[in-house]
Amino acid sequence: MTDESTLLSEHDKAGGVLTLTINRPHRKNAIDLPTWGLLRAALTDAADNPDVRALVLTGAGGDFCSGADLGADRGPDHPLERMRKINQTGIALHELPVPSVAKVTGVAVGAGANLALGCDLVVATPKARFSQIFAKRGLSLDLGGSYVLPRLVGMQQAKRLALLAEMVGAQEAKELGLVTWVVPEDEVDEFTADVARRLAAAPPVALAQTKAMLNASFGRTIREALDAEATAQTVNFGTEDAKLAFQAFADKTEPDFTGRWMDGSPKG
Repeated sequence: MTDESTLLSEHDKAGGVLTLTINRPHRKNAIDLPTWGLLRAALTDAADNPDVRALVLTGAGGDFCSGADLGADRGPDHPLERMRKINQTGIALHELPVPSVAKVTGVAVGAGANLALGCDLVVATPKARFSQIFAKRGLSLDLGGSYVLPRLVGMQQAKRLALLAEMVGAQEAKELGLVTWVVPEDEVDEFTADVARRLAAAPPVALAQTKAMLNASFGRTIREALDAEATAQTVNFGTEDAKLAFQAFADKTEPDFTGRWMDGSPKG
């Protein structure tokens, strides 16, 4: 993609890391309908690309994302149809089989906050700010906010954040469980890149299954969770990665995970 695109894509094929950057800094990276479509397509492509082993999602110009661009042209579609298309982007992010990291600088509010929280891990700078701003706009939660908030912070704090629409700083966000790490601004790029590299170097089949099981955990009984774990381990033992990991342990070396089955075919 060119620098004129509202979504920039950079793929480090050697390291397996795809970085997607929302590129509308003049609007604090508020997302219009075309950009929602670009993001959905990029996430779908990432899910189907075996060379993508980790995803970083961020924003250009000092902010992460100020939500949906309510001032942009909404097109001729019925509002429910527009929301359905936006929701497809949220689903693509939540169901992405590779681990995802949000790098948050500046504001992450409304749907932008829930884009960040839809990632598996969140790295924020001290100046990052988060808000479920919907109530101040006469709106209710969207882009999965009603799903992720109670799971991350508990029901009472979720209601506080949603009903009062407060702006929360990075440190409080970390204390609440919205943020994984708070990192100085001059270190955040390298820190995030290191996390992404480590995730990309991990066994992709095993990580995809672990992520899926954790995402489904609140809807499962212990028996169902154990059954899912047993199935996942059976799959893992059929990959080259398990064999490589055991051999590396014996040799006291680091394995080079491939994500391939024992017969050498690509994952999937």
